[in-house]
Amino acid sequence: MGARDLAGPGLADLALYPPPGCQSLKPLAMDATPETVPELVPIRPDEDFDHRPLELYLRERLEGIEGIEGPMEVLQFPGGHSNLTYLVRFGETEYVVRRPPLGPIPPKAHDMGREYAVLSKLYRAYPAAPRAYLFCEDPEIIGAPFCVLERCKGLIIRNAWPEQLGEDPALARRISQSLVDALAELHRVDYKAIGLGDLGRPEGFLERQVRGWAGRWERAKIDELPILDELVKRLLDEMPESGPYSIIHNDYKLDNLMLAQDDPGRIVAILDWEMCTLGDPMIDLGTLLSYWTRAERRGTPDASGDAETDPLSHRITPTTYPGFLSRDEVIRRYGEKTGFDVSRANYFEAFGLFKMAVVLQQIYVRFARGQTRDKRFESLGVQVEPLIVRARNVLQG
Repeated sequence: MGARDLAGPGLADLALYPPPGCQSLKPLAMDATPETVPELVPIRPDEDFDHRPLELYLRERLEGIEGIEGPMEVLQFPGGHSNLTYLVRFGETEYVVRRPPLGPIPPKAHDMGREYAVLSKLYRAYPAAPRAYLFCEDPEIIGAPFCVLERCKGLIIRNAWPEQLGEDPALARRISQSLVDALAELHRVDYKAIGLGDLGRPEGFLERQVRGWAGRWERAKIDELPILDELVKRLLDEMPESGPYSIIHNDYKLDNLMLAQDDPGRIVAILDWEMCTLGDPMIDLGTLLSYWTRAERRGTPDASGDAETDPLSHRITPTTYPGFLSRDEVIRRYGEKTGFDVSRANYFEAFGLFKMAVVLQQIYVRFARGQTRDKRFESLGVQVEPLIVRARNVLQG
């Protein structure tokens, strides 16, 4: 089968940024109001392609991996701000096809080859990683390089606690514990033993990351933002020494976690591996913290800045729901599970917020330059500066 049917049919994904292979009952981050969004839709006209070359390509190559029968059907997962993701169905057998977005692509971003290189091996040692079957570099097939992945099904929690789960603080705690534990487990994988020793250059990784994301900002910016330049300088000047290296997901957060419908405390899959590499594992902890909305942000100022200026206070994750681990508990549990020094977690959170701001700018500038007509992207630009303000405040402690 091309799908990991661990959670059964008819599943729901409560998605803020819906990922591949999941149903969505939530729209964009700009609004937390529930709205039904279908799991799959006909392909948007500007993101469609000639299906015949893809069908020939897949039939020729997948026959040797898994039997496929019947005519090919292609639909689109409508959510997401980044890669274009399609469902390819042959009878009852389904696959996920992922390709970069339309328009110019930042260097090393949306790297389908990297996602394939990781997922074609990692699933053997890390069950939460979906299996990758194929990678195609030929842009003549669907217009860009793409990879073909296992179709996973499950529940994804985005910007609100799912109503169908009822009031269940104990489950919320299990989910947040599983999220931290799965990250610690990933960072303990022996990457050399599974053939991923050449995935990246971990020495000097953190400095390259800061400078690299600063470069992405320069290429995507429309206006100058002095506070961002000041933040970059501080991130470089106050950079901690890196500890042990590991595989890092590089976009690790609650809404990349897929849960089993029959047991939502159990992880079915972790999604979106296109930026996976070798480096400082604290990067992943910082990313997780940067999305971990704290309860006091909903109206009470704290040491990290005014709650009213926090762009995440009601939009990103339901980690303020009763039962979720606190931010301090996340840090402490991760440190206990890994044995790593977590005393500079605030630095890595600030870097995570900086990356988030740059990603939003990269998405927004595609809309501003007319490279995509997706109206969802129109308001992303106004979220950039508040994220940088918050990053500065977090770094100050």
